[in-house]
Amino acid sequence: MNKFSKALVLGAMAFSAVAFAAPKGKTVKIGGVAPLSGAVAVYGVECKNGIDLAVSEINAAGGINGQQVQFICEDDEGDAAKSVNAYKKLVTRDRVRVIIGSLTSGCTIAITKQAQAQKVLQIAPAATAPAITDAGNYIFRTCFIDPFQGKVGGKFAFSNLNTKNAAVLYDIGNDYSVGLMENFVAEYTSLGGKVVAKESYNTGDKDFNAQLTKIKSAKPDVVYLPDYYGTVALIAKQLRAQGINTPIVGADGWDGLTGNAGDEVLNGYYSNHYAEDSDSPAVQKFVNSFKAKYGKSPNSFAVLGYDSVYMLKDAMEKSGTTTDVAKIRDAFEKTDGNYVTGHIVFDEKRNPVKSAVMIKLVKENGKLSTAYAATVDISK
Repeated sequence: MNKFSKALVLGAMAFSAVAFAAPKGKTVKIGGVAPLSGAVAVYGVECKNGIDLAVSEINAAGGINGQQVQFICEDDEGDAAKSVNAYKKLVTRDRVRVIIGSLTSGCTIAITKQAQAQKVLQIAPAATAPAITDAGNYIFRTCFIDPFQGKVGGKFAFSNLNTKNAAVLYDIGNDYSVGLMENFVAEYTSLGGKVVAKESYNTGDKDFNAQLTKIKSAKPDVVYLPDYYGTVALIAKQLRAQGINTPIVGADGWDGLTGNAGDEVLNGYYSNHYAEDSDSPAVQKFVNSFKAKYGKSPNSFAVLGYDSVYMLKDAMEKSGTTTDVAKIRDAFEKTDGNYVTGHIVFDEKRNPVKSAVMIKLVKENGKLSTAYAATVDISK
Protein backbone atom coordinates (compact mmCIF):
# COMPACT_ATOMS: atom_id res chain seq x y z
CA MET A 1 0.00 0.00 0.00
CA ASN A 2 1.44 3.42 -0.93
CA LYS A 3 1.48 6.48 1.37
CA PHE A 4 -1.57 7.97 -0.34
CA SER A 5 -3.59 4.81 0.20
CA LYS A 6 -2.51 4.56 3.84
CA ALA A 7 -3.53 8.15 4.46
CA LEU A 8 -6.94 7.53 2.93
CA VAL A 9 -7.58 4.46 5.08
CA LEU A 10 -6.34 6.06 8.32
CA GLY A 11 -8.35 9.19 7.64
CA ALA A 12 -11.39 7.12 6.86
CA MET A 13 -11.08 5.23 10.16
CA ALA A 14 -10.72 8.47 12.07
CA PHE A 15 -14.03 9.95 10.94
CA SER A 16 -15.98 6.71 10.64
CA ALA A 17 -17.57 6.86 14.09
CA VAL A 18 -19.06 10.28 13.34
CA ALA A 19 -19.87 9.84 9.68
CA PHE A 20 -21.62 6.52 10.13
CA ALA A 21 -24.15 7.34 12.79
CA ALA A 22 -27.26 5.43 11.77
CA PRO A 23 -29.50 7.65 9.64
CA LYS A 24 -32.92 8.47 11.03
CA GLY A 25 -36.16 8.23 9.12
CA LYS A 26 -37.87 5.64 7.01
CA THR A 27 -35.55 5.57 3.99
CA VAL A 28 -33.04 2.83 3.20
CA LYS A 29 -30.08 4.54 1.54
CA ILE A 30 -27.99 2.55 -0.91
CA GLY A 31 -24.94 4.16 -2.48
CA GLY A 32 -23.65 3.50 -5.97
CA VAL A 33 -20.36 4.15 -7.76
CA ALA A 34 -20.39 3.61 -11.53
CA PRO A 35 -19.04 4.99 -14.81
CA LEU A 36 -22.03 6.98 -16.00
CA SER A 37 -19.83 8.82 -18.51
CA GLY A 38 -16.51 8.09 -20.17
CA ALA A 39 -15.14 5.19 -22.22
CA VAL A 40 -17.06 2.43 -20.44
CA ALA A 41 -20.22 4.39 -19.68
CA VAL A 42 -22.44 1.66 -21.11
CA TYR A 43 -21.47 -0.53 -18.15
CA GLY A 44 -22.41 2.05 -15.54
CA VAL A 45 -25.54 3.36 -17.23
CA GLU A 46 -26.94 -0.13 -17.78
CA CYS A 47 -26.08 -1.25 -14.26
CA LYS A 48 -27.79 1.83 -12.83
CA ASN A 49 -30.83 1.12 -14.99
CA GLY A 50 -31.01 -2.38 -13.54
CA ILE A 51 -30.64 -1.07 -10.00
CA ASP A 52 -33.26 1.63 -10.55
CA LEU A 53 -35.69 -0.98 -11.88
CA ALA A 54 -35.17 -3.19 -8.82
CA VAL A 55 -35.59 -0.21 -6.47
CA SER A 56 -38.82 0.88 -8.17
CA GLU A 57 -40.23 -2.66 -7.95
CA ILE A 58 -39.27 -3.02 -4.30
CA ASN A 59 -40.70 0.37 -3.35
CA ALA A 60 -43.93 -0.36 -5.20
CA ALA A 61 -44.23 -3.58 -3.17
CA GLY A 62 -43.78 -1.78 0.15
CA GLY A 63 -40.02 -1.35 0.40
CA ILE A 64 -37.63 -3.24 2.66
CA ASN A 65 -38.90 -3.92 6.17
CA GLY A 66 -41.51 -1.25 5.50
CA GLN A 67 -38.96 1.38 4.45
CA GLN A 68 -38.64 2.93 1.00
CA VAL A 69 -35.32 2.56 -0.79
CA GLN A 70 -33.28 5.53 -2.03
CA PHE A 71 -30.43 4.86 -4.46
CA ILE A 72 -27.73 7.55 -4.63
CA CYS A 73 -25.29 6.97 -7.49
CA GLU A 74 -22.05 8.83 -8.18
CA ASP A 75 -20.24 8.92 -11.54
CA ASP A 76 -16.58 7.82 -11.41
CA GLU A 77 -16.12 8.05 -15.21
CA GLY A 78 -14.17 4.76 -15.11
CA ASP A 79 -11.34 6.55 -13.26
CA ALA A 80 -10.02 4.97 -10.04
CA ALA A 81 -9.15 8.31 -8.41
CA LYS A 82 -12.69 9.53 -9.05
CA SER A 83 -14.03 6.27 -7.59
CA VAL A 84 -12.31 7.19 -4.33
CA ASN A 85 -13.84 10.67 -4.39
CA ALA A 86 -17.28 9.22 -5.10
CA TYR A 87 -16.92 6.78 -2.23
CA LYS A 88 -15.89 9.51 0.22
CA LYS A 89 -18.84 11.67 -0.79
CA LEU A 90 -21.32 8.82 -0.32
CA VAL A 91 -20.11 7.76 3.11
CA THR A 92 -19.51 11.23 4.55
CA ARG A 93 -22.17 13.47 3.03
CA ASP A 94 -24.86 10.91 2.21
CA ARG A 95 -24.00 8.63 5.15
CA VAL A 96 -24.60 5.37 3.29
CA ARG A 97 -23.50 2.07 4.81
CA VAL A 98 -23.93 -0.06 1.69
CA ILE A 99 -22.39 0.62 -1.72
CA ILE A 100 -22.97 -1.16 -5.01
CA GLY A 101 -19.99 -0.57 -7.28
CA SER A 102 -17.91 0.17 -9.07
CA LEU A 103 -18.06 -1.71 -12.39
CA THR A 104 -14.51 -2.22 -13.63
CA SER A 105 -11.95 -4.03 -11.49
CA GLY A 106 -9.49 -1.15 -11.19
CA CYS A 107 -12.13 1.30 -10.01
CA THR A 108 -13.65 -1.21 -7.61
CA ILE A 109 -10.40 -2.24 -5.97
CA ALA A 110 -9.53 1.43 -5.42
CA ILE A 111 -12.18 1.62 -2.69
CA THR A 112 -12.21 -1.88 -1.17
CA LYS A 113 -9.66 -1.14 1.58
CA GLN A 114 -11.57 1.91 2.74
CA ALA A 115 -14.88 0.05 2.68
CA GLN A 116 -13.41 -2.78 4.74
CA ALA A 117 -11.75 -0.42 7.23
CA GLN A 118 -15.01 1.46 7.74
CA LYS A 119 -17.18 -1.68 7.68
CA VAL A 120 -19.16 -0.47 4.70
CA LEU A 121 -20.78 -3.36 2.86
CA GLN A 122 -19.49 -3.18 -0.73
CA ILE A 123 -21.10 -5.25 -3.48
CA ALA A 124 -19.24 -5.32 -6.80
CA PRO A 125 -21.73 -6.16 -9.56
CA ALA A 126 -19.28 -6.80 -12.39
CA ALA A 127 -15.66 -6.43 -11.17
CA THR A 128 -14.13 -9.80 -12.02
CA ALA A 129 -10.48 -9.53 -10.85
CA PRO A 130 -9.88 -12.18 -8.12
CA ALA A 131 -8.17 -9.70 -5.77
CA ILE A 132 -11.35 -7.63 -5.31
CA THR A 133 -12.54 -9.57 -2.26
CA ASP A 134 -9.09 -9.91 -0.69
CA ALA A 135 -9.64 -6.64 1.20
CA GLY A 136 -11.87 -8.40 3.72
CA ASN A 137 -15.20 -9.83 4.75
CA TYR A 138 -17.29 -6.73 3.94
CA ILE A 139 -16.48 -7.03 0.21
CA PHE A 140 -18.67 -9.20 -2.04
CA ARG A 141 -19.36 -9.52 -5.74
CA THR A 142 -22.33 -10.58 -7.85
CA CYS A 143 -20.37 -11.73 -10.92
CA PHE A 144 -18.09 -14.69 -11.47
CA ILE A 145 -14.34 -14.07 -11.47
CA ASP A 146 -11.78 -13.89 -14.28
CA PRO A 147 -10.19 -17.34 -13.75
CA PHE A 148 -13.63 -18.91 -14.08
CA GLN A 149 -14.68 -17.18 -17.28
CA GLY A 150 -11.20 -17.45 -18.80
CA LYS A 151 -11.47 -21.22 -18.39
CA VAL A 152 -15.04 -21.18 -19.72
CA GLY A 153 -13.76 -19.43 -22.85
CA GLY A 154 -10.94 -21.94 -23.23
CA LYS A 155 -13.21 -24.96 -22.94
CA PHE A 156 -15.81 -23.45 -25.28
CA ALA A 157 -13.17 -22.65 -27.92
CA PHE A 158 -11.73 -26.17 -27.79
CA SER A 159 -14.78 -28.35 -27.21
CA ASN A 160 -17.74 -26.42 -28.62
CA LEU A 161 -16.02 -24.73 -31.56
CA ASN A 162 -13.80 -27.78 -32.20
CA THR A 163 -10.62 -25.76 -32.65
CA LYS A 164 -7.07 -26.98 -32.08
CA ASN A 165 -4.91 -23.86 -32.57
CA ALA A 166 -5.63 -20.60 -30.81
CA ALA A 167 -4.15 -17.11 -30.90
CA VAL A 168 -4.48 -14.60 -28.09
CA LEU A 169 -4.27 -10.80 -28.27
CA TYR A 170 -4.46 -9.03 -24.91
CA ASP A 171 -3.77 -5.77 -23.03
CA ILE A 172 -0.56 -6.30 -21.06
CA GLY A 173 -1.37 -3.40 -18.71
CA ASN A 174 -4.91 -4.45 -17.81
CA ASP A 175 -5.33 -7.00 -14.98
CA TYR A 176 -8.72 -8.01 -16.35
CA SER A 177 -7.26 -8.79 -19.77
CA VAL A 178 -4.15 -10.53 -18.43
CA GLY A 179 -6.12 -12.69 -16.00
CA LEU A 180 -8.52 -13.84 -18.69
CA MET A 181 -5.67 -14.57 -21.11
CA GLU A 182 -3.76 -16.67 -18.57
CA ASN A 183 -6.75 -18.79 -17.65
CA PHE A 184 -7.92 -19.21 -21.25
CA VAL A 185 -4.45 -20.46 -22.20
CA ALA A 186 -4.29 -22.81 -19.19
CA GLU A 187 -7.66 -24.41 -19.93
CA TYR A 188 -7.25 -24.55 -23.71
CA THR A 189 -3.83 -26.23 -23.53
CA SER A 190 -4.92 -28.62 -20.75
CA LEU A 191 -7.60 -29.94 -23.10
CA GLY A 192 -5.06 -30.58 -25.85
CA GLY A 193 -5.19 -27.31 -27.76
CA LYS A 194 -2.14 -25.33 -28.84
CA VAL A 195 -1.60 -21.59 -28.51
CA VAL A 196 0.17 -20.71 -31.75
CA ALA A 197 0.43 -16.94 -31.14
CA LYS A 198 0.28 -14.78 -28.01
CA GLU A 199 0.51 -11.06 -28.74
CA SER A 200 0.03 -8.05 -26.46
CA TYR A 201 -0.60 -4.31 -26.67
CA ASN A 202 -0.75 -1.37 -24.29
CA THR A 203 -3.88 0.24 -22.88
CA GLY A 204 -5.09 2.96 -25.22
CA ASP A 205 -3.46 1.56 -28.36
CA LYS A 206 -5.49 2.00 -31.55
CA ASP A 207 -3.38 0.22 -34.17
CA PHE A 208 -3.09 -3.55 -33.79
CA ASN A 209 -2.00 -4.42 -37.32
CA ALA A 210 1.55 -5.46 -36.40
CA GLN A 211 0.29 -7.99 -33.86
CA LEU A 212 -2.46 -9.20 -36.18
CA THR A 213 0.04 -9.79 -38.99
CA LYS A 214 1.92 -12.18 -36.70
CA ILE A 215 -1.31 -13.85 -35.66
CA LYS A 216 -2.38 -14.32 -39.27
CA SER A 217 0.91 -15.99 -40.13
CA ALA A 218 0.41 -18.46 -37.27
CA LYS A 219 -2.85 -19.66 -38.89
CA PRO A 220 -5.02 -20.05 -35.79
CA ASP A 221 -8.47 -21.67 -35.77
CA VAL A 222 -9.76 -19.16 -33.18
CA VAL A 223 -8.63 -15.81 -31.72
CA TYR A 224 -9.22 -14.91 -28.06
CA LEU A 225 -9.69 -11.18 -27.38
CA PRO A 226 -9.99 -10.53 -23.63
CA ASP A 227 -10.80 -6.81 -23.35
CA TYR A 228 -13.63 -4.29 -23.10
CA TYR A 229 -16.05 -3.69 -25.95
CA GLY A 230 -14.50 -0.43 -27.23
CA THR A 231 -11.07 -1.96 -27.80
CA VAL A 232 -12.51 -5.24 -29.08
CA ALA A 233 -14.50 -3.35 -31.73
CA LEU A 234 -11.30 -1.73 -33.00
CA ILE A 235 -9.35 -4.99 -32.99
CA ALA A 236 -12.13 -6.93 -34.73
CA LYS A 237 -12.32 -4.41 -37.57
CA GLN A 238 -8.57 -4.61 -38.20
CA LEU A 239 -8.57 -8.39 -37.75
CA ARG A 240 -11.24 -8.91 -40.40
CA ALA A 241 -9.54 -6.38 -42.70
CA GLN A 242 -6.44 -8.61 -42.61
CA GLY A 243 -8.53 -11.55 -43.74
CA ILE A 244 -8.63 -13.38 -40.42
CA ASN A 245 -12.08 -14.92 -40.57
CA THR A 246 -11.83 -17.36 -37.68
CA PRO A 247 -14.25 -17.28 -34.73
CA ILE A 248 -13.32 -14.72 -32.09
CA VAL A 249 -13.97 -15.37 -28.41
CA GLY A 250 -14.05 -13.08 -25.40
CA ALA A 251 -15.54 -12.41 -21.99
CA ASP A 252 -18.17 -10.25 -20.30
CA GLY A 253 -16.32 -7.04 -21.17
CA TRP A 254 -17.72 -7.54 -24.68
CA ASP A 255 -21.18 -6.70 -23.42
CA GLY A 256 -21.92 -3.43 -25.21
CA LEU A 257 -20.62 -4.50 -28.63
CA THR A 258 -24.09 -4.66 -30.16
CA GLY A 259 -24.38 -0.89 -29.97
CA ASN A 260 -20.76 -0.10 -30.71
CA ALA A 261 -19.61 -2.44 -33.50
CA GLY A 262 -20.62 -3.83 -36.87
CA ASP A 263 -20.46 -7.03 -38.88
CA GLU A 264 -16.78 -7.48 -38.03
CA VAL A 265 -17.77 -9.05 -34.67
CA LEU A 266 -20.03 -11.68 -36.25
CA ASN A 267 -18.76 -15.20 -35.65
CA GLY A 268 -17.93 -13.87 -32.20
CA TYR A 269 -18.74 -15.46 -28.84
CA TYR A 270 -18.33 -14.28 -25.27
CA SER A 271 -18.91 -15.58 -21.77
CA ASN A 272 -21.67 -13.82 -19.89
CA HIS A 273 -23.82 -13.94 -16.79
CA TYR A 274 -27.16 -14.66 -18.43
CA ALA A 275 -28.84 -15.07 -21.79
CA GLU A 276 -31.67 -12.70 -22.65
CA ASP A 277 -33.41 -15.36 -24.73
CA SER A 278 -33.41 -17.92 -21.91
CA ASP A 279 -36.79 -19.52 -21.19
CA SER A 280 -36.29 -19.07 -17.43
CA PRO A 281 -39.36 -17.34 -15.93
CA ALA A 282 -37.11 -15.12 -13.79
CA VAL A 283 -35.14 -14.03 -16.86
CA GLN A 284 -38.23 -13.34 -18.93
CA LYS A 285 -39.89 -11.36 -16.14
CA PHE A 286 -36.79 -9.21 -15.77
CA VAL A 287 -36.31 -8.72 -19.52
CA ASN A 288 -39.94 -7.76 -20.07
CA SER A 289 -39.94 -5.33 -17.14
CA PHE A 290 -36.69 -3.75 -18.31
CA LYS A 291 -37.97 -3.33 -21.87
CA ALA A 292 -41.21 -1.80 -20.59
CA LYS A 293 -39.30 0.74 -18.49
CA TYR A 294 -36.42 1.61 -20.84
CA GLY A 295 -37.58 0.57 -24.31
CA LYS A 296 -34.55 -1.63 -24.97
CA SER A 297 -33.04 -4.98 -24.05
CA PRO A 298 -30.92 -5.29 -20.90
CA ASN A 299 -27.29 -6.34 -21.03
CA SER A 300 -25.50 -8.32 -18.32
CA PHE A 301 -24.53 -5.20 -16.35
CA ALA A 302 -28.20 -4.36 -15.93
CA VAL A 303 -29.05 -7.80 -14.61
CA LEU A 304 -26.06 -7.87 -12.26
CA GLY A 305 -27.13 -4.54 -10.77
CA TYR A 306 -30.70 -5.82 -10.50
CA ASP A 307 -29.63 -9.02 -8.74
CA SER A 308 -27.35 -7.06 -6.38
CA VAL A 309 -30.32 -5.09 -5.06
CA TYR A 310 -32.54 -8.13 -4.58
CA MET A 311 -29.76 -10.04 -2.80
CA LEU A 312 -29.34 -7.05 -0.50
CA LYS A 313 -33.10 -6.86 0.07
CA ASP A 314 -33.16 -10.53 1.05
CA ALA A 315 -30.26 -10.04 3.46
CA MET A 316 -31.91 -7.05 5.13
CA GLU A 317 -35.19 -8.91 5.52
CA LYS A 318 -33.51 -12.02 6.89
CA SER A 319 -31.42 -9.98 9.35
CA GLY A 320 -34.45 -7.90 10.36
CA THR A 321 -32.54 -4.63 10.02
CA THR A 322 -31.73 -1.97 7.43
CA THR A 323 -29.18 -0.16 9.62
CA ASP A 324 -27.06 -2.77 11.43
CA VAL A 325 -24.48 -3.41 8.74
CA ALA A 326 -22.74 -6.20 10.65
CA LYS A 327 -25.98 -8.21 10.76
CA ILE A 328 -26.77 -7.39 7.12
CA ARG A 329 -23.26 -8.52 6.14
CA ASP A 330 -23.70 -11.82 7.99
CA ALA A 331 -27.02 -12.46 6.27
CA PHE A 332 -25.65 -11.46 2.88
CA GLU A 333 -22.82 -13.96 3.23
CA LYS A 334 -25.41 -16.69 3.77
CA THR A 335 -27.19 -15.89 0.49
CA ASP A 336 -28.72 -19.04 -0.95
CA GLY A 337 -31.42 -18.22 -3.45
CA ASN A 338 -32.64 -18.00 -7.01
CA TYR A 339 -32.02 -14.78 -8.92
CA VAL A 340 -32.07 -13.75 -12.57
CA THR A 341 -28.46 -14.87 -13.12
CA GLY A 342 -29.17 -18.22 -11.46
CA HIS A 343 -29.01 -19.86 -8.07
CA ILE A 344 -26.41 -18.03 -6.00
CA VAL A 345 -24.39 -19.00 -2.94
CA PHE A 346 -20.99 -17.61 -1.93
CA ASP A 347 -17.68 -19.43 -1.63
CA GLU A 348 -15.15 -18.74 1.12
CA LYS A 349 -13.88 -15.65 -0.73
CA ARG A 350 -17.41 -14.21 -1.12
CA ASN A 351 -17.49 -14.95 -4.83
CA PRO A 352 -20.78 -16.32 -6.17
CA VAL A 353 -20.93 -19.92 -7.23
CA LYS A 354 -23.08 -20.13 -10.37
CA SER A 355 -23.00 -21.15 -14.01
CA ALA A 356 -21.88 -19.19 -17.07
CA VAL A 357 -23.28 -19.01 -20.57
CA MET A 358 -21.67 -18.31 -23.90
CA ILE A 359 -23.36 -15.70 -26.07
CA LYS A 360 -23.13 -15.52 -29.88
CA LEU A 361 -23.18 -12.23 -31.79
CA VAL A 362 -25.74 -12.47 -34.59
CA LYS A 363 -27.57 -10.30 -37.12
CA GLU A 364 -31.30 -9.95 -36.45
CA ASN A 365 -33.60 -7.79 -38.57
CA GLY A 366 -30.56 -6.04 -39.99
CA LYS A 367 -29.15 -5.19 -36.54
CA LEU A 368 -26.39 -6.69 -34.46
CA SER A 369 -27.85 -8.77 -31.66
CA THR A 370 -27.04 -11.67 -29.33
CA ALA A 371 -28.25 -15.24 -28.95
CA TYR A 372 -27.64 -18.03 -26.47
CA ALA A 373 -24.85 -20.34 -27.67
CA ALA A 374 -24.08 -22.77 -24.84
CA THR A 375 -23.80 -23.31 -21.11
CA VAL A 376 -20.26 -24.32 -20.19
CA ASP A 377 -19.41 -26.38 -17.10
CA ILE A 378 -15.66 -26.44 -16.41
CA SER A 379 -16.05 -28.90 -13.52
CA LYS A 380 -16.45 -31.80 -15.97
